[in-house]
Amino acid sequence: MKKLLKKAALYFSLAVALSSANLHVRAADAAPPPPPKPSVEDRLTDLEAYVTNGARQTNAPTALATSSGPGHNAWQMTSTALVLFMTLPGLALFYGGLVRRKNVLSVLAQCLGITGLVTILWVICGYSLTFHSGKSFLGGLQWSFLNGVDSTPNTDYGGWVSHNVFSMYQLMFAIITPALIVGAIAERMKFSSILLFVTLWMFVVYFPLAHMVWGVDGLMNGVWNASAPIKAIDFAGGTVVHMSSGWSALILCIILGKRVGFGKQNMAPHNLVLCMVGTGMLWVGWYGFNAGSAVAADGVAANAFTTTTLATAIASFVWPMAEWLLKGKPSVLGFCSGAVAGLVVITPACGFVTASGALLIGIAAGLVPFFFCYKVKAWFGYDDALDTFGVHAVGGTLGAFMTGMLARNSANSNLATNLKDYVKDTMFQPLMFEQLKAIVLTLALAVIGTTVIAFAVKAVMGLRPVEDVELAGLDISEHGEEGYHGDSYGGGKLADVSHAMPQPALSPAKAAAATT
Repeated sequence: MKKLLKKAALYFSLAVALSSANLHVRAADAAPPPPPKPSVEDRLTDLEAYVTNGARQTNAPTALATSSGPGHNAWQMTSTALVLFMTLPGLALFYGGLVRRKNVLSVLAQCLGITGLVTILWVICGYSLTFHSGKSFLGGLQWSFLNGVDSTPNTDYGGWVSHNVFSMYQLMFAIITPALIVGAIAERMKFSSILLFVTLWMFVVYFPLAHMVWGVDGLMNGVWNASAPIKAIDFAGGTVVHMSSGWSALILCIILGKRVGFGKQNMAPHNLVLCMVGTGMLWVGWYGFNAGSAVAADGVAANAFTTTTLATAIASFVWPMAEWLLKGKPSVLGFCSGAVAGLVVITPACGFVTASGALLIGIAAGLVPFFFCYKVKAWFGYDDALDTFGVHAVGGTLGAFMTGMLARNSANSNLATNLKDYVKDTMFQPLMFEQLKAIVLTLALAVIGTTVIAFAVKAVMGLRPVEDVELAGLDISEHGEEGYHGDSYGGGKLADVSHAMPQPALSPAKAAAATT
């Protein structure tokens, strides 16, 4: 009996072992074969693509084929910080120095408020609506709350830059664009109304326009969308940023009306030192704005860096020289305005034009916006407080048009991908007419969208504070704070800027009477 039990146990053990071995064989048969190890050629191809910012080899199972490139990623993160630096503190100080002292904090609060508000909108759905594929006019919602936006590159927008870094980079563009509008309506719009206006404007104007120009299937993405109905180009935001904000600013300031005392009271800038400091910050930050739009540390970025420098420096010199000729003195404000105008006009062209093209753009940027700020504004009498229309709308439109004239294949070989029939390396090439189409569409969207939004906000909550509040200044009235305290400006809480301007000398008799 014991022998039978031992034999039965032995047979049972053998059966279990055979069954287990059979299961392992079946599992091995069902599992896919392991991927082949990449060859030396695959690895070298990936490395060469990284160095030259070429297309990655997605079929090669290497770490390099699925991760971001450290050098390109580092430049993109630096550029992201530089573009934020443009708004905070660059634009805030530039605008803050140009308003009267009783409204300096209101401008800073508006820049800060827009930064936080737009970031929230961007995370919820703004990024997805702008850059996810969808339709020609607007993207889908698959990336809402940045779902799926991780450190792996999205090759639709940058072969070697992390997707989340790219999304943060584009967020900085979305922040500064509505903040530019603040310049036209400074000193006379309620803070609450600005926040509501910006919220609606982002959905009606910015998100659709940015998708049309930069989205992978956008209506006007002539560089990368082979089926784009409008074969336009915009390297860093001539239409998306400057035209949209500048034309919207004009419409909003007209609907809002003029400041109390406009044309009768002294409304000169209260602190041109702040304005100049802000201008310098804008110029430095703009390298991230323009060169960073290459989405890589490559030759295209180097060209954009060079053309940005040339156009800006030339415009910053030409504007005050025109002032000197026509008004008798070259002003510091003229140097600052010229620099910003140069930055604006070169923006859509910087990655597509050569150094010689940048020279022409710099001269035009110093003359055309100056003429609009100096003459056209006076002719029509609109109260564009800080010349947002004259610099950004006019400059952005001029830049978009000149991009169509001066874009060259030698500056950016990507133009040959889908635009070989439009870029002929001549002054009056077919691309110029595509740019005109983009200009008209951008202008229509900005003007109509802003008009509808402005009147809607006006009907719901009003646009302006009461006259007494405006006269007292928005700093105290809306934020309960002052930018300056004590007698540093020779006055009390509500002292205005007029005392800071040069005053005519008193005669000896009047001086004696004043002292007695």
